[in-house]
Amino acid sequence: MPGSFPMNLLKAASTVSLWTLMSRVTGLVRDQLIASAFGASALTDAFNVAFRIPNLLRRLFAEGAFSTAFVPILAASRAGQGDDATRTLIHAVATVLFWALVLTCTLGILGAPVIVWLFGAGLQELDLAVVMTRWMFPYIGFMSLVALSAGVLNTWKRFAIPAATPVWLNVAMIGCAWWAAPWLERQGIAPIHALSMGVILGGLLQLGFQVPALWQIGCLPRIGMTPAAIRRAWQHDGVHRVLRQMAPALLGVSVAQLSLLINSQIASHLGPGAVSWMFYAERLMEFPTALLGVALGVVLTPGLSALQAKGDAAGYSGHLDWGLRLVLLLGLPCAIATLVFPKPMLAVLFHYGKFSAHSVDMCVLALRGYGCGLLAMVAIKVLAPGFFARQDMRTPVRIAVAVLVCTQLLNWVCVPWLGHGGLTLSIGLGAVINATWLYVGLRRCGVYRPEAGWGGFLMRVGVANVLLGGLLWQASERFDWIALQAQWAWRAGLLAVVMLTAAVLYFGALRLMGLNVRQFARRG
Repeated sequence: MPGSFPMNLLKAASTVSLWTLMSRVTGLVRDQLIASAFGASALTDAFNVAFRIPNLLRRLFAEGAFSTAFVPILAASRAGQGDDATRTLIHAVATVLFWALVLTCTLGILGAPVIVWLFGAGLQELDLAVVMTRWMFPYIGFMSLVALSAGVLNTWKRFAIPAATPVWLNVAMIGCAWWAAPWLERQGIAPIHALSMGVILGGLLQLGFQVPALWQIGCLPRIGMTPAAIRRAWQHDGVHRVLRQMAPALLGVSVAQLSLLINSQIASHLGPGAVSWMFYAERLMEFPTALLGVALGVVLTPGLSALQAKGDAAGYSGHLDWGLRLVLLLGLPCAIATLVFPKPMLAVLFHYGKFSAHSVDMCVLALRGYGCGLLAMVAIKVLAPGFFARQDMRTPVRIAVAVLVCTQLLNWVCVPWLGHGGLTLSIGLGAVINATWLYVGLRRCGVYRPEAGWGGFLMRVGVANVLLGGLLWQASERFDWIALQAQWAWRAGLLAVVMLTAAVLYFGALRLMGLNVRQFARRG
């Protein structure tokens, strides 16, 4: 059967994680450069809000509702109808998507003042945010096409190219910040516009990077340019199936993004720097959520969809069990680190130039709020595909709506108490509610049945995390990470030694207790 060959899940997830690590490392270099050059100020608040708008739409339409609906249908088509019929589906979907994006980007550029006001009415540099939003709005078009390409490549088990693609955005933004910003300043133009230039260039590079891989597998989309071609694409049954699945998925993702919009609006009224403090904390959070959560979601979704098409219920449950164990094994130590070791990490990454010690402390507060829900955020990336691969979009939507209400109620309690830290804490606790609800739903409908050995697994992981947490807490309290700014190389080296020692302690303790990571090299 097409596309049914064996695949080592751990190897595939590791491939995605390694490329995602490269993306996050270059992303941190980018953010370090921005933090050093611009600090956490009204200017960076304006850029972060402007950049968040196309990013939100990317998550809403591209990586959110569209990918959620498209990938399971694509995988089922390839498993059941073969490659030729699937390629026809790709061409039709790409045509409809392209013209929808042209309309969306046009409306977005024209309506930028209203959109920015919705996201950050309290910004001091509101007009600057409008200009940058107009510059960057076409990014949503590039990234939606990248999401389509990634869905195709992942279905063909070509995971490396989609995982490596985000690196190009960071490379483009680093280059523009390094070379274009000084040039703009000499021309009397605000240097921060260089970041907008980098975003657009990065979108172009990411899309171009996918083309050779699509060509190699014979899946480079042919986009119809005539009314007749567009009409034929629209009439394709697969397009309507994707749209039908997108409707509930869009509602579900919209709920999550609506929560982000509300939080962004609240943060813009908490004073200069609040939006940026949350942004920098979020960047650090994206390491574990992307390296583990996104990688697992990317690998599991096509596999689960194929197993669903075959009616293999035991294999389906086994895939989910494998993913959840890996989440706990690798996600829990990351959550511990964000709670007991945030200042050293943030100081080493961002405490340079215009980024002050006060900004580090404010980012620590934000990061700890996120950290309370880190494990749940990663788990959602495994649990949600358990519904999506069965083309059940309604259950996650109902959960998302309830979580939105809970998150905003938590904001009402936490923000007056903790300020911007209350916003991130509400997000973290909302993720806990979401993940718990998804887990209970999968258990109740019989889709997921935990395999044997969870008791011993939890005990071993728990003991190892207590040891890791104790080591990180001691290292955090023993050294003055802020005062070490003058010795930045020594400080960075010290962080590397502490993190390496913690990793050796953690995995060494697991091995001594009889748990070997190689046990997770599951074949699916």
